[in-house]
Amino acid sequence: MQAENLRQFPKITEEGLDDLRRRIGVKIGEMPEPWCHEATRDNIRHYAHGIGDDNPLWCEPDYAAATRYGGIVALPSFLFATSRIISGYVGGLAGVHAMWAGADWTWHKPVRRNDEITTEAWLKDLVEHQTKFAGRAIQQIYRVNFHNQSGDLVAEADSWCFRTDRDMAREQGTKYTEVRARAPRRYSDEELAAAFDLYRKEEVRGATPRYWEDVSEGEALPRMLKGPMTVTGFIAFAQGWGGLYIRANKLAWRQADRHPGLGIKNRFGIPDCPERVHWEEEFAHKVGAPGAYDYGPERCSWLTHHLTNWMGDDGFLRQASCKIRRHNPEGDILFFTGAVKRKYVEDGRHLVEIEQAAHNQDGELSVLGRGVVELPTRP
Repeated sequence: MQAENLRQFPKITEEGLDDLRRRIGVKIGEMPEPWCHEATRDNIRHYAHGIGDDNPLWCEPDYAAATRYGGIVALPSFLFATSRIISGYVGGLAGVHAMWAGADWTWHKPVRRNDEITTEAWLKDLVEHQTKFAGRAIQQIYRVNFHNQSGDLVAEADSWCFRTDRDMAREQGTKYTEVRARAPRRYSDEELAAAFDLYRKEEVRGATPRYWEDVSEGEALPRMLKGPMTVTGFIAFAQGWGGLYIRANKLAWRQADRHPGLGIKNRFGIPDCPERVHWEEEFAHKVGAPGAYDYGPERCSWLTHHLTNWMGDDGFLRQASCKIRRHNPEGDILFFTGAVKRKYVEDGRHLVEIEQAAHNQDGELSVLGRGVVELPTRP
């Protein structure tokens, strides 16, 4: 009884899970409004800059006009901004924490400037896990299809969140015991200079074709930097991506009024969105996280950024997967690595499969990725 009195948040219940199971395979009718309906020049640029990607193919009309596309195209991960479902807007289990944890993407066509994107989505599956983070966790998997204004299927993806008991994660979770015990990390100027040298040397392949014949299995991709993690960086991503529950004034009230389990009181007693785990350290600790941390779709976008830098303007990203392994709290630095696993031909396409990973400054695994890139062949 005493433990129940200390409980601050709703928990996973069998009744709630039964309600979710009845939704499996049923298309979602009224969809939450996306941040971006169209792939406008500004929307594409805002998303690209939100992940720190300055590839001129996405951002500079004059440059893009000289490519095979004849104009600006959207970076692959831009589609996160066109669907809140793919980005982690989950239904059911009111008041239970949701952490975006991965996705499997397939792209069929490029998204061109001013394309209008519509989506259809449904709950695909629920899978129960036992975790070090929060004990019992429910993996909630959604499927989303993306169409352009002509009705063409441009992409499809599965993404998933883990629903976790906030009180259990805070009081009994063991995943971040050592991290919480560490003193705050403070970097020397020399450490930062060494990391920032990767930004200085970051190569965007661009107009120089990377031919399939010139790629070797086992070949390494250039190491890529993201970070150091700051709340400013998380907000920059949210500006391009839109966030899930970020609302102001009347719209914030309306959201909390419609979904009473969503608003969680802050230190002033005001119901505020659970998304503030990404900028409010105190609340992040309450849900068991080591501190304010990055967004899951942001990290998936960093993986695809790593691939598009490497493949150049004449490549096309066909598939990508992302599996998140831990939080990236403020102060973390990520180093992305990758290597060619195999090259092959399928349905006339010349493809390269790439395995990726990112580790933080302490060598801890942050995320695993995999991509399949279609490359041009020599004339």
